[in-house]
Amino acid sequence: MLPSTHDTPIGVGIVGYGFAGRGFHAYLIDQEPRLQLRAVFVRNEERRQRAADDRPIILCESFEEMLASKEINLVVLATPHDVHASQAIQAMDAGKHVVTDKIIALTAAEARAMAEAAERNNVVLSVFHNRRWDGDFLTIQEIWKSGLIGDVYAAECCILRYGPPGGWRAQKARSGGLMFDWGAHMVDQALLLCGQPETVTCTILDRGAWPGVDIGNYGRITLQFAGGLMYTVEFSNLARIQKPHWYVLGTKGALRKDGVDPQEPAMLAGNITAAREDPANYAQVYATINGIPSDMRMETRRGDWRECYKNIAMAIRGEAPLAITPQQMVRLMTVYDAAMLSAAEGRTVRFDETP
Repeated sequence: MLPSTHDTPIGVGIVGYGFAGRGFHAYLIDQEPRLQLRAVFVRNEERRQRAADDRPIILCESFEEMLASKEINLVVLATPHDVHASQAIQAMDAGKHVVTDKIIALTAAEARAMAEAAERNNVVLSVFHNRRWDGDFLTIQEIWKSGLIGDVYAAECCILRYGPPGGWRAQKARSGGLMFDWGAHMVDQALLLCGQPETVTCTILDRGAWPGVDIGNYGRITLQFAGGLMYTVEFSNLARIQKPHWYVLGTKGALRKDGVDPQEPAMLAGNITAAREDPANYAQVYATINGIPSDMRMETRRGDWRECYKNIAMAIRGEAPLAITPQQMVRLMTVYDAAMLSAAEGRTVRFDETP
């Protein structure tokens, strides 16, 4: 593992400089004083030029050049999902810490191999699950755990859109499929709220709506947890009308919340701290308080995606435990293995049924 002192920033190299690499990772790395973006590797000439125009950095000619650089301690993979495992293991075997964009890999076996490489090389491996710091998730988590709506027995988290994905995200072989993008955030949030599921049921529909797209148009993963709690994650790229982003039922109340976290447009405009949520999207909560039925609007907690890279930098320096761990991601990918088996065979699959 490369040494890191508290006097100098951790040198970062980004692989890939498209929408995610430039708009998310580079921006948020710049927001964290413990980190310093020093190099980019991208094959696309237009994106190479954009990276050079954005900041004075090293433009690596190859992935191997980045791994050989003593300037780089942390490698960030903003690359297609199908190469995350091979690139991450190669980087960790070169002594680098690694962050992959979500989803960590395509299978649990790949995630386990990555976790083993991190342990073998004594380096940090994490994943960019920035939506753990979404204001809506933090708010739902707080209400859920407070007992305000009683014991939760059913929950839905939905993202419904209308329009085709672009680039490699439209290719199942490269992306993993419809549920391997936004769905990964929603499943990760489900596991944080509920722990390990007992069974997984998944349906993926493909209506061939978008030419050249083979990932599907509608997907639903239902997780059943101990005690019978049912948690559904739903995503579509062929939906003209929205559903609530969150819909949660408890034994003493219920909640719904519309709208997604506003940090993305603010960040892409250059100032993530300017993000403000429309009060119309505050959570609507029905509960009984002191025996009186109450209909409330709960102001959304302020989210902060900068916490993701702050935690990673602190974990590399030994200042804090890692928030998003390889072990958590192995569990996430075990859910995905079960979900893909369920979709293929049209049946409910036990969490522990897949290899």
